[in-house]
Amino acid sequence: MGTFAVAGATGRVGSATARSLLAAGANVRVLVRRQSDGDAWRARGAEARVVDLEDRAGLGSALEGCSGFFVLLPFDLTVDDLDAHAGTLIDSIAGAVADRRVPHVVMLSSGGADLAEGTGPITGLHRLEQALLATGTTLTALRPGHFQEKVTDLIDVARERGIYPVFAASADAPRPMVATRDLGHLAADALLAPPTVSEAVDVIGPAYSERAVAVALGDALGRQLQVATLPDEAWAGALADAGMREHIATSVAELYRADEQGLLAPRGDRSVRVHTSVGGTLDRLLDAAASDERNKEY
Repeated sequence: MGTFAVAGATGRVGSATARSLLAAGANVRVLVRRQSDGDAWRARGAEARVVDLEDRAGLGSALEGCSGFFVLLPFDLTVDDLDAHAGTLIDSIAGAVADRRVPHVVMLSSGGADLAEGTGPITGLHRLEQALLATGTTLTALRPGHFQEKVTDLIDVARERGIYPVFAASADAPRPMVATRDLGHLAADALLAPPTVSEAVDVIGPAYSERAVAVALGDALGRQLQVATLPDEAWAGALADAGMREHIATSVAELYRADEQGLLAPRGDRSVRVHTSVGGTLDRLLDAAASDERNKEY
């Protein structure tokens, strides 16, 4: 079966990928930033390597002997230049894959990654797709649209202020929303049964309007939420007020605008549908948050 390297193992999609691979009996090598992050994975039966994705040599060493590699492009809200930071990561990741001749890479990409501009931070995913294809590896690019877990960023303001902000022209337009654990299952399945040619796979989840998500979140929190739709011209400022650096807020606002314009629509080689409901995702998120709060008390 070979060994599969998994980047981002402390994040939602990476951890779901690693867990799915372990459940299938695969040899898993998780890539983590800190030694302590690897301890829980070692207890599960995985190998853990401490590596920085910006370190081409270190990443190459971690990929030695791997038959497949799950990778993503971290989005760092603290960097001074998003494009430059993405470029450093892309050069390192693609370089390491080429150096070690990794035969198959599964990448967490996004709808809109076929476009070279006009999509905010997704342009980095376009560049990573192209760089990986140039290495000669077989690339499986998973392209979801909205993540159900994006609601995580809104739980506190919803609980404390009773507001559910919407960065779109309408809160009533249904959009497919994908649960990250479904993406992890798909990534593991692709690694275990690699395709013969590179492909971009659109991942389509159940469709919900933002208002429907707000109602579900309000029900889970036990309060009615006011849906606040922000106009286009207010997006960047609202994001900056929420703590984003100005250039990052501008990039994220461009992403929202691209979504409004239909630029993130599915245009891959094929599509797959996943079925986890947003209600199930909310239950898990709130249970995890409650568990974290209880742990803080001891």
